[in-house]
Amino acid sequence: MAQTFITGGSGFIGRSLTRRLVADGHTVKVLVRSTASADVVTALGARPVHGELTEPDTWRAGVEGSEVLFHLAAETDITAGRERQQLVTVGGTRAALEAARQAGVTRFVHCGSESALLAGEPLIDVDESAPLRPDSEAAYCATKAEAEALVLAANTPEFATVSIRPRFVWGPESSLVEGLVHAARHGEFAWIEGGRHTTDVTYVDNAVEGLVRGWLRGRPGQAYFITDQHRVTLREFLEENFAIYGVDATIPDIDAATAARAIPVPARWFLEQTCTLRTDKAVADLGYRAIVTQPDGLNAVRKAVAPGAA
Repeated sequence: MAQTFITGGSGFIGRSLTRRLVADGHTVKVLVRSTASADVVTALGARPVHGELTEPDTWRAGVEGSEVLFHLAAETDITAGRERQQLVTVGGTRAALEAARQAGVTRFVHCGSESALLAGEPLIDVDESAPLRPDSEAAYCATKAEAEALVLAANTPEFATVSIRPRFVWGPESSLVEGLVHAARHGEFAWIEGGRHTTDVTYVDNAVEGLVRGWLRGRPGQAYFITDQHRVTLREFLEENFAIYGVDATIPDIDAATAARAIPVPARWFLEQTCTLRTDKAVADLGYRAIVTQPDGLNAVRKAVAPGAA
């Protein structure tokens, strides 16, 4: 068993990753800023390490002895300005790489995103040869691209780096889904051109499976798409989730021109564009397969929202 370290371990994906590593018998240490976050990770069986993400000197000592650093911390607010995105997503990644290298960590697994490839065009059946887009007009996408580029460029024979890219991570307590539920309830959500485009999604335990396999089997310097391996129609998928959360509001449809005036990128791209990703590389290199089916994932959400409902 190994000592592992996580940044972003008190977040949605981070909590699931912490549970998985603890269940697998590993020692888990997690970077935290607040007492509340420390309480969360302690309850999961991990050891909190207090520090400021962008100041690696405040937490590097806590990383020492770890075999792998999982870097999940990033600015998740897609509406945040470029300065904030640069500070947390790019600066935080640079700091995590520095802390890991100086602490003698030999594996670095970055939680990336397909958003690092978004610059206005749909992603249709793409694989990992598609280029990163640090030139994207959306600060969130541009900085995700910059952060991943830093990770992959840092790969050396002594310091192996891998980026795992789940798409639209969902499941119980998903901040993304719950944010859309809140918007739908308050009349702040609309279907763009019907919302019937095809997309990939990733149940949180499948994302974690990808991260763990990235650590154990990922080829150094490589990126991997991770999904449920079962594509959905965005509208149908969200309507299932909305029903679980009891959203009964009538959701309007708007056309693309209206959306362009009312909804900023990248939220508009997410709601109106096809996004389908190939997982062939993850299957071949990592031995990846989705370990939770979408019906089972939806049942898990039902149990979380209304215990005993499923």
